[in-house]
Amino acid sequence: MAEIDIFDGHCDTVLMCNLFGGGFAHNGFHVDLERAGKYRRYAQFFALFGQPEDFPGKDLRGMSFSEIFETEYALFRREMAANAHTIVHCRTMAEAEQAFAQKKAAAFLSVEGVELLDCSLERLEEAYGLGVRAVTLTWNYANALSGSNQEETDRGLTAQGKDFVRKAEQLGMLVDVSHLSDAGFWDVADMLTGPFFASHSNARAVFSHSRNLTDEQFTAIIDHGGVAGLNLYGEFLGDRPDVDTVIAHLDRWLALGGAQNISLGGDLDGCSMLPAGFTGGESWELLYERLLQRNYHESLIRDVFFNNLMRVVSKVCIM
Repeated sequence: MAEIDIFDGHCDTVLMCNLFGGGFAHNGFHVDLERAGKYRRYAQFFALFGQPEDFPGKDLRGMSFSEIFETEYALFRREMAANAHTIVHCRTMAEAEQAFAQKKAAAFLSVEGVELLDCSLERLEEAYGLGVRAVTLTWNYANALSGSNQEETDRGLTAQGKDFVRKAEQLGMLVDVSHLSDAGFWDVADMLTGPFFASHSNARAVFSHSRNLTDEQFTAIIDHGGVAGLNLYGEFLGDRPDVDTVIAHLDRWLALGGAQNISLGGDLDGCSMLPAGFTGGESWELLYERLLQRNYHESLIRDVFFNNLMRVVSKVCIM
């Protein structure tokens, strides 16, 4: 078995640790450093994410979105300090390469649903200063920037949303269109000239779900030099999903010419049903082995598993 490099564009492990306790070193969730240690190089975008109802507190409404961000960022910082011998918070490809040279994993930070930043340009700049390098514009709910794939689905970017996207591009942050309305997707594609990504979305032509990308959307990601991350959530894969179902989504994108534009975006710790045989981050190896069994070229597999997303990070996240 070849040594495997992993760069996964999305997990919700920070939320799980906040809700149920535990840390990054070892836990009962999908992602921890003990299991990630099997890989030669391991990079992971950790999402800061949550809804007020997830954090019942001083009143029935729970925490404010700003408090959720502060709470989750504090946990992320604590876990980086507690596991400094194993993982490093990185902002650029160069910092990730330094981590790998020291036999450490690379942690990148994202925000999923920028209501956690009050949809504010000032808060976006503050988050950049704290090391956030990707922003998922909406979660399932519409916000001040745009409609989502589930709410106000025909609404694209507002004027505020367009300002936000411009600011993210100016700062050197990846704009993430997973969860966004189709109209919002096309507004982002029309605005940006460089790469953007769908951190955890599959192919709608394989399984018709609004969280998945149409062929035209994936082609737009190709045209921008971006990536779309294969999502392991069974709800977005198909009926009775297994490893070959995941490969069916990969094949659809390969048929569209996307060999350099597919990455991993497992949605681990954010999904309740994984494909048959998958148990967590350690299971990426199952997909790797199955692709080899089906005679996919190893250079293609390495691009999907690591190189494509790292290339996009290198182009966008330069400081």
